[in-house]
Amino acid sequence: MDYQPVTVRRHARPHATKHSAESRYWRQFKHPVFVKEYAPVTSIHFSPAKPHRYAVTAATRVQIYAPRTQKVTKTISRFKDVARSGNIRSDGKLVVAGDDTGLVQIFDINSRAILRTLDSHKQPVHVTKFSPLSHTQVLSCSDDTTVKLWDMPSQVEAVTLTSHADYVRSGEVSPCNPHLILTGSYDGTMRLHDSRSGECEMIMIALSTAGPILRVWDLNAGGRCIRALSNHQKTVTSLAYDANAGRLLTGSLDQMVKVYDISTYKVVHTMRYPASVLCLAISPDETHIAAGMSDGTLSVRRRQSKVSETSMEYTTALKTGTYETFLGGTLPLVGQGRVKTKTKAKAVGDAGELRVESRRVKRLKQYDRFLKAFKYSAALDAVLQKNVPPTTTFSLIQELIHRDGLRSAMSGRDDVLLEPILRLLVKHVTDPRFGDLVCDVASLLIELYSPVFGQSPLVDSLLLRLRKKVLAENPAAEGINKNEGRTYT
Repeated sequence: MDYQPVTVRRHARPHATKHSAESRYWRQFKHPVFVKEYAPVTSIHFSPAKPHRYAVTAATRVQIYAPRTQKVTKTISRFKDVARSGNIRSDGKLVVAGDDTGLVQIFDINSRAILRTLDSHKQPVHVTKFSPLSHTQVLSCSDDTTVKLWDMPSQVEAVTLTSHADYVRSGEVSPCNPHLILTGSYDGTMRLHDSRSGECEMIMIALSTAGPILRVWDLNAGGRCIRALSNHQKTVTSLAYDANAGRLLTGSLDQMVKVYDISTYKVVHTMRYPASVLCLAISPDETHIAAGMSDGTLSVRRRQSKVSETSMEYTTALKTGTYETFLGGTLPLVGQGRVKTKTKAKAVGDAGELRVESRRVKRLKQYDRFLKAFKYSAALDAVLQKNVPPTTTFSLIQELIHRDGLRSAMSGRDDVLLEPILRLLVKHVTDPRFGDLVCDVASLLIELYSPVFGQSPLVDSLLLRLRKKVLAENPAAEGINKNEGRTYT
């Protein structure tokens, strides 16, 4: 009769909490890359144009990163003071940034040459952005309470807005109408301006603009607050939409990034970071999430795009054919080759031929080979290694009990050979799947080695840990038995 290998018993596991499809999607953003800057990262902006390079603003420089390699491709450091709000134009060719001297500068992203210098603000400029629809207009918001819309070719102010009474720290030009500008200030107001009239068209009062509360306003209803969300514990510092504007990401000083479903404004996922989040951005192709933190750390989480997405990007890159596309690395298939599937061709013979099928002999595991040779002690040692799952270990112990060979396997051991057995018992004594077998092995171990207890500090410490775990488990077992109407002994 052939030897029958040990049957590894599969224990039923308790059902884990199932993640929703939404949560599973955001969990794909993993393997974060951490880049350490020497000052807090205050701004991150992805280029709308492929290959979606991103500008990271920290201290007195703006650095341009390649999304595929996470390496710095350009460094712009021509600032007299702390740089602010590096922003890449939609065509990916220009960068605008402000600084704490009130200067706004526009750079060529490849040569890093200064193309325009806009010097009109009297205090630090915290917001600089290109208009989404008009590539020759630049928005700037300053601590001097003014908001300016610049005409880049002539270097003059097209519009200056002075409706705020305190620092202006946020601003946006409408992606649908280049004349509408929405700004937020430390004076507790958000204002919607029309650049054609230069006047404030609407005032929205916010109870807390720098706290943990996120408010949703309905402009069509006259600036009415329709939702107030307080899911963060500390100040919300950054907001970012995904590519379809269906999800909103919020970063906070509580080291959390939360993802909201815009249709319900409920949190569908939460990401934890090692420090307070100051800025946040998601790439237009939704493959990268970048976050800048107060300790100067830049974190970039990546998601592997599907094969269909990659092939579409490859086709688009070939059509554009720009140098930046090759530099940024959006051609993952070029020069890498393809691995063929390892499938053997089927043998083809005559129709009348008879094929003799050979049975493939299944190789035995190491512990099975020892069991087959009745080397019980060696078989037990083989399953006590760290890379062997506990289900296999206790299945072999059960087989040794059936063979009446457990006593032989555990006899004649010194403290070094007893250590893995005791560590196994300590680790799994509270596991309900193996509780009975742990008790049997522990009882036999005490019976065999009680005369020599006290001679090895290592064995004594492990026995003490085992005893403490058993004593800690007794009250819980007693309560269960009482609930079942039995007397605990």
